[in-house]
Amino acid sequence: MQSAAKEPVEGKAVLALLEGMDELFVAQGKKVLHFDLKTERPADDELLGLLLGRSGKLRAPALRRGARLIVGYNQELLPTTLA
Repeated sequence: MQSAAKEPVEGKAVLALLEGMDELFVAQGKKVLHFDLKTERPADDELLGLLLGRSGKLRAPALRRGARLIVGYNQELLPTTLA
């Protein structure tokens, strides 16, 4: 486990978090984007736009659960993806 407060993930370093991940879930307000990274991995520029906040750091919260990476908060997303 890594603390983003002590060791923030910034810039293109966030792409390394996708290594070994099969799925990516990104919460954007009430909207949730789902990507099957094995079959439809977006371009790196698009991924950076989804994963980085305005500060240039990885958006919070960011959780890894098995082969899933979950970024951003959505009330319905967490219970369904963490089950």
